[in-house]
Amino acid sequence: MNEVKEALRTVEQHYKLFLQQQFTFIAALQHTRENAHDTIRPVASISQVQSYTDHYCNNSTDRRILNMFLNICNDLSKLCHKLEAVHPGNGTTNGILERCKLLLSHSNDLSTIRAKYPHDVVNHLSCDEAKNHYGGVVSLIPVVLDCMKEWLSHTEKLPRHVLHNVSGRSALSEKRAPEDEPARAAVSQNPSSVHPEAQTSVSNKDCAQVQGSKHVRKKHLNDTENHNGKLKSPWKPPGRHAF
Repeated sequence: MNEVKEALRTVEQHYKLFLQQQFTFIAALQHTRENAHDTIRPVASISQVQSYTDHYCNNSTDRRILNMFLNICNDLSKLCHKLEAVHPGNGTTNGILERCKLLLSHSNDLSTIRAKYPHDVVNHLSCDEAKNHYGGVVSLIPVVLDCMKEWLSHTEKLPRHVLHNVSGRSALSEKRAPEDEPARAAVSQNPSSVHPEAQTSVSNKDCAQVQGSKHVRKKHLNDTENHNGKLKSPWKPPGRHAF
């Protein structure tokens, strides 16, 4: 999960640099559309931008900013695959991820999407540009970023054991965990769960052994004292015989 967050932060940093050059991006699209004699229809797909870049771009500035847009879209597509690797998915997260994939599809029609507050990319366009030409293409990246943040928000509320390792750990280890539960439970079983009658029987046996041991020790002590008493009795001279 940390790897996914770091990748998302990197894309966001690249997008911030791109956002500072939005007017340069719009100018590049305008130049290439004029070269392609395609100024009537809106810029409505990633493949359209790719075509302008490959075939109708005549200067390095336009090529740089158009490639920057395409690279960010490509990074977001790769991030979608990482999101799938981290979490097997539920109804909510799968729906968000499918929307991201659809938006990033090269043939998807972007003309109707619009980034909303707090994004102001559409506000930087004229009414004609926003409505008829560039409103969709400038809204693509912020809308996808919002979807991915929403995916993370939902996923972080899930239990840890449903998350997979991005580095490629096999899901087999995840499946083995439930199978190991009985063994772990047997090892960690609380001794207090033993039947009370069995505990009583063990306690009585221990008590009998202790009492028997005390009795033997006491008897041995008495025998020793008696024996020592005979040895320590005062010596009496033999009686005199009459002559």
